Amino acid sequence: MQFSMSDEVPTTELCDVSIQGPIARITMTRSEVFNALNVQLISELVELLKWTSERSAGQNNSIHDEDGLPFLRVIVLNSQGKHFCAGADVNMMRDAGAASPEENRKDSMRLDSLFNSLWAHPCFTLSCVQGVALGGGAGIVSCVDHVIAEPRTRIALSEGKLGILPAVIGPYVYRKIGSAQFRRLSMLASRVDAEEALRIGWIDDIVKDKEEFEKASSRVIDTVLTTGPVAVYESKKLTLELDRWTGSDEDLRLWTLEKTSEMRGSREGQEGLSAFLERRSPDWSTE
Repeated sequence: MQFSMSDEVPTTELCDVSIQGPIARITMTRSEVFNALNVQLISELVELLKWTSERSAGQNNSIHDEDGLPFLRVIVLNSQGKHFCAGADVNMMRDAGAASPEENRKDSMRLDSLFNSLWAHPCFTLSCVQGVALGGGAGIVSCVDHVIAEPRTRIALSEGKLGILPAVIGPYVYRKIGSAQFRRLSMLASRVDAEEALRIGWIDDIVKDKEEFEKASSRVIDTVLTTGPVAVYESKKLTLELDRWTGSDEDLRLWTLEKTSEMRGSREGQEGLSAFLERRSPDWSTE
């Protein structure tokens, strides 16, 4: 199936979407409840992530669609209001207590679909986090490739305060901050300030206030747009392969040799090497 950037973007009520060239900006707009994740917001985010993934340059192995419009290379996921995301919606949490195991499993699958769609997205993903990111909000923070925070940002695996576990978000937070920190913070279930989050790798940058978000995110976007879009996607797949490798060291070395050969022989690899030798910018670079 051929995907086009002129295809209609899914209609949403709790998210705003704007596309400028190779950049898609998705903004959660449920600010009256601090962007708490209810069924509708989760479903809308999953649908938007699927739509953008299908129109990514990395997945299509092309910078442009058939009409010459740029495929997507960067996804910016932000939110309106005082707080980034306060976690699960109160009503959804209340309903979970009376729901059957099968209904709770269905809700968990929907939430995992959100996290996995974001974590495995072929584009480079970025979020600017203001205020708090709790529970599911911490899950979103853990799934994006680059996180910018302001000094008042607080992140927490808050599930333990409710007597439950950060299980659905667990694999993504674990990969982000590592085993020891995930275990410690799951048990404490307390809020981590911006400085500690930076120290343990939960966030990547701190700006002086949220008015600086646009400038800081633009710097990151400008940098990633000089990287080959297929290389971005393949970097994610390479990391996953290394995370779950169960073979021998020798087999891993052989696999990496094959992967290197594959990328060097690809259209993007050939263009990148030619550009380097000819001292020019490759065709995907915005510089």
